[in-house]
Order: sequence, then structure tokens, then C-alpha cells
Amino acid sequence: MATDPRNPSDSYLSFWREYHMCTLTTPRPDGTPHVVAVGVTYDPENGYARVITNKHSRKVANVLAAGPEGARVAVCQVDKGRWATLEGVARIRTEAEVVADAVARYAERYGRTPAPNPDRVVVEITLTRAMGRA
Repeated sequence: MATDPRNPSDSYLSFWREYHMCTLTTPRPDGTPHVVAVGVTYDPENGYARVITNKHSRKVANVLAAGPEGARVAVCQVDKGRWATLEGVARIRTEAEVVADAVARYAERYGRTPAPNPDRVVVEITLTRAMGRA
């Protein structure tokens, strides 16, 4: 069921605030999908989903390989019969304030603050579509 990623229903937003591991799907340079488990935060007010990660990860390389326009990606979470997917265009953000904000949002959703990592970056997804059954 489609939903507006900037104006989700209360139940959809609530589902994204629960503790769930998610998947991030990025396109490899050859076009095949690369799917990995990640933590995701959802910011409908600003139209973003964010993943914190190491700048040397394959997911970062895949996004960077797509060029300055960004990579079409999806994040998804599932809990029994409930599921939610957010789609959009990912870019890599390295600014200290953006990384700090993403870490704070991660800590709020997942109940723990990640250890400091000087190689941490953010996969920031400008949302274009949301769907699910939450």
C-alpha cells in the first residue's frame, strides 16, 4: 500500500520508530542489487532516511559509483505481517554536523550510541516513495 513519505500515517511512522533491523539495497556498478542489514532512521519532516556506516563499505562505494546524481536505493523492514519500504536517491554525506545528527537519531531509535568512528559517513536518502503494511 503506497503512502506519502513526507506525510505517513501514525501507524507507519510508529513502525519506523520501533527497534527493527532493516535492509539497504544499492545497485552495484554492474546493475545487480547489493542487499545488507543496517539500522535506518526515518525523518519524514525533512524527507530523508539515513544509514550510518563506514566510508570504506561496499554500500558507500556503490552509491559513489552512481555519480553526483546519486543512486536509486531502497530500505526495508519486516516484522511478521508488517512491512515498510522507503525508496529514494542516496548520496554520501561526510559533514561532521550531518554525521552527528544521524548518530543521535540512530541512538534514539536503537537505544545505544555507536562507538566513535572517524571513518563514519551517512548514506542519506532523499525519499521519493513509501509503501508498506504497518
